[in-house]
Amino acid sequence: MITGRTRLIGHLGYPTESFKAPMIYNPYFQREGIDAVVVPMGCRSADYPDFLKLFFRLSNAHGALITMPHKVTTTGLVDVLSPTAAIAGACNAVRVEADGRLTGDMFDGEGFVRGVLRKGRKLDGARALVVGAGGVGSAIAASLAKAGVAALSLFDMQAANAAELGQRLLAHYPALRVTTGSNDPYGFDIVVNATPLGMKPGDPLPVDMSRLPASAFVGEVVMAQEITPFLAAARARGCQVQVGTDMLFEQIPAYLEFFGLPTTTAEDLRAVAKLA
Repeated sequence: MITGRTRLIGHLGYPTESFKAPMIYNPYFQREGIDAVVVPMGCRSADYPDFLKLFFRLSNAHGALITMPHKVTTTGLVDVLSPTAAIAGACNAVRVEADGRLTGDMFDGEGFVRGVLRKGRKLDGARALVVGAGGVGSAIAASLAKAGVAALSLFDMQAANAAELGQRLLAHYPALRVTTGSNDPYGFDIVVNATPLGMKPGDPLPVDMSRLPASAFVGEVVMAQEITPFLAAARARGCQVQVGTDMLFEQIPAYLEFFGLPTTTAEDLRAVAKLA
């Protein structure tokens, strides 16, 4: 039941037909008696800068989930941007502070990192390879740096994307060892596919699997199927793996904490979600 006291969390993007967040957050809010609601709000790019400011002028606006195509634009619309969002060059959560300022953060990478840690893998001092330096790859790289990895190798088919991401990382984490230009997975503890490879049948694998150590933890961002060809090949090598949807569910507890709401576990959210 929505009341006059209900805290409003807008889910801002366009189009809205594929939005899954309301079917995850709202059943959880209802079960826990949390007087908040996530509402999809279809906002086109031309209207978004004005709409975001107007949304937060509502007295019951508590926060916003930001999705495509607005994640990059949002970085220039908030008053305070977290280092992770600054490195990623994108923002997927905004909250309003007591003084009216807007704070933006990015949780795609946080979801990935929480999944790795909850599976018992150590990130502090690890060596990681991230293939793909777009929005999600940048977010994962930023969160891996925050989690304390010692070395990050970045690869993108557009070499300039990886180089620019490396510079943004070093600006915030000067002690981090950053290399670019190679997708050779040999010698890495963490290997991440942050590209769209695997969404379509016949896509090539993002790395040479014969070079992948059996000891590596292999993560995926593609959600088109749970076990992508990349993860299947990694399992065949003996690697521990993380499916793409884990990143989605693992970041929601971080969102709840960001919004100052009671939090829970990814497993609990999976159980309570009412996904079609």
